Amino acid sequence: MICSLNELKCKEVINIENGERIGYIDDIEFESENGTIIAFVIYGRTRFWGIFGKDDDIILTCKDIKLVGKDAILVKLTSNCYVKSGKRKKIQ
Repeated sequence: MICSLNELKCKEVINIENGERIGYIDDIEFESENGTIIAFVIYGRTRFWGIFGKDDDIILTCKDIKLVGKDAILVKLTSNCYVKSGKRKKIQ
């Protein structure tokens, strides 16, 4: 199955550990030399209209993704998926 970024952005991301709805893919990170996708990014959501800041960004590597379905993307989140906004590290 081949999906464009626009198609992936329309699919809801769900954690298979607890059934939590995480959100939708906002961006991708890729290696510019060969075009390989490194990770998918879900931006942290603002809390109370941005007054209380925002949640951490979620970085999903390809090994975190378990299934890309017709309507949803099933993932298994690990603790290293959460990254403070603006303090992104290079993903290995």
